[in-house]
Amino acid sequence: MTTSDTTSHLSVPPTWVRVLLGIVLILAGVLILGDVAIATLISTTFIGIVAVIAGVFEIVHAFWTRGSRGFAWQIPLGILYVVFGVVLLNQPASGVLFLTYVLGLLLALSGFIRILLSLGHWRESGRAMLLSGVFGILAGLVVLAGFPKTTLWVLGLLLGIDLISQGAAWLTYTRLPADRGTVLC
Repeated sequence: MTTSDTTSHLSVPPTWVRVLLGIVLILAGVLILGDVAIATLISTTFIGIVAVIAGVFEIVHAFWTRGSRGFAWQIPLGILYVVFGVVLLNQPASGVLFLTYVLGLLLALSGFIRILLSLGHWRESGRAMLLSGVFGILAGLVVLAGFPKTTLWVLGLLLGIDLISQGAAWLTYTRLPADRGTVLC
């Protein structure tokens, strides 16, 4: 007698896709951390480019795993990263204060979404995504609590660290075989 998995109609993306998402997010974070000491205008432009790239990869990954519970969360998260990056590219001088505040909100929201995702995938290394989500919320609170004093340094530092933690969390999901029958978000 065989038993069947009730989620067998869903599939986990291939390991290389999960690895690619994790690596891209980590590299984006490392690149941003290397930019913290540069003038605010240059760093906001650079952060804008990296945020757009990270957002596009988040959206691509969401479509790769469409049909999963996280799809509805990943699309807005990716769009938020893209919109944030485009605004930075178009208004680097006058938008720094406003965008620092928006980044604080974005980091907190992103962390909250990752905490929700971790609860749905607790058996599949959800603890790593939970830690990533907690960090996102804490990073957002640091930005918001110190505003506007944090404007000169916090954009690069916190976004870089947040992307690295999110990438590391996605890399923990590479341990799952692609035919496990669960969808990661």
